[in-house]
Amino acid sequence: MLWDLFCTFLRIGFVSFGGGYAMIPIIDFEVTRHGWMTTKEFTEIIAVAGMSPGPIATNSAIIVGYKTAGMNGAVISALGMTLPTLFIILLVSSVFFRYHQTKLVKSAFYGLRPIITGLIIYAAIRFALSNHVIGSFSWHTLGLLSICGLSLLALIKYRIHPIAVILVSGLAGVVLWG
Repeated sequence: MLWDLFCTFLRIGFVSFGGGYAMIPIIDFEVTRHGWMTTKEFTEIIAVAGMSPGPIATNSAIIVGYKTAGMNGAVISALGMTLPTLFIILLVSSVFFRYHQTKLVKSAFYGLRPIITGLIIYAAIRFALSNHVIGSFSWHTLGLLSICGLSLLALIKYRIHPIAVILVSGLAGVVLWG
């Protein structure tokens, strides 16, 4: 079990680009494929991992490892997730500063932007579907979509601090469904 956790998160760490949120669909796929938990359980883990300090992908790996194999699983999963990043950063930084201004490197990074955005949107839609945020229309759905829309408005147009938006959204949830 520990070897499976380590190899899975090591592989995810080596092939995932775009930050933690872009890694969520890949982690979800692996976690459900191995039968370590359901998508619904993983969605709850993402909520906790996202609110915890630190990178969401590493936090979720630690929680998956802990749920699967206790403290040893948490440590092994964290190592599997972070060792590739350490290795890649050391390798890339030694090469990047020599070649970062070349047209080929600039073009490659420009080409990666849309897929990262797509992975993040995919993760949001998948979790919205698994938590019944998107689905049949009801007053509950309307309330969820309203909180989402108003949160986006507060963040984008009024530039309200994300922590304040999170707290107000939680309070709105208590008022609407508490």
